[in-house]
Amino acid sequence: MRAGLTIGGFSRITHISVRTLRRYHEAGLLEPAEVDPSSGYRYYALEQVPTAQVIRRFRDLDMPVREVGEVLAAPDADTRSALIAAHLGRLEDQLAQTRAAVTSLRRLLQPAAPPLAVELRAEPERTVAAIRATVDHGDVLGWYAGAMAELDAVLLARQRPPTGPPCGLYDNALFTDERGDAVVFVPVADPPAAGRVRPFVVAAAELAVTVHRGPHDDIDVTYGALGTHVVENALALAGPVHETYLVGPRDTTDTTAWRTEIGWPVFPITSGSRAGSPDHHP
Repeated sequence: MRAGLTIGGFSRITHISVRTLRRYHEAGLLEPAEVDPSSGYRYYALEQVPTAQVIRRFRDLDMPVREVGEVLAAPDADTRSALIAAHLGRLEDQLAQTRAAVTSLRRLLQPAAPPLAVELRAEPERTVAAIRATVDHGDVLGWYAGAMAELDAVLLARQRPPTGPPCGLYDNALFTDERGDAVVFVPVADPPAAGRVRPFVVAAAELAVTVHRGPHDDIDVTYGALGTHVVENALALAGPVHETYLVGPRDTTDTTAWRTEIGWPVFPITSGSRAGSPDHHP
């Protein structure tokens, strides 16, 4: 009589389906202790039960099969711990994204959202210290962090203290086509030129302005409310969006204290014009 467990018996003990056990065998993740050469039947040893249970736990945490194999094959505890920590970090990021999405949905589903405070403001032309680039929408956050770090370093080295909070300009194409021009800048006296930092002229603009309160995960909700206000009040969009980071991650780790001013360049719609026509896409 053959020693060990059939694949069905091993499945019952480990609560891993026969189909999944076959897939793990094919992937080299959990190979049977023996395979009958004539019948192809798989047989597992009792000593493999703990390994199967470990695999099941990792798969319950959505760790890819390849990474589970790397953990099991790790040559030492430090390597194994680093692999597990990396996956747990990704899970924490996903959890944070899920929480942010839930918060946004709750805000959207409120039966009566508080009225949006919008100010119409005329901004004069000004010359600032800036970094400009054409970026993909998905890369904006990383690009912004790097650009701000470089701006801070250059202004500190050149002894140019900021005269106001950091700001950003974002081209419409960045949202409509997922790629467009972005400018991050800091108002200073006598903007320097060093590395990617250059003096940049921010054109005068009429802005419809509101303030987004809290983390940036649901800033699109505030954008939507501001855009609705612009259309309902017979204003049309005209140019890149302005963002002013009144309070942000540079100031505090308390995301509930963050304040981001959104300024939408607008102009009144003349008789016979259509709201949003400058940004119309067929």
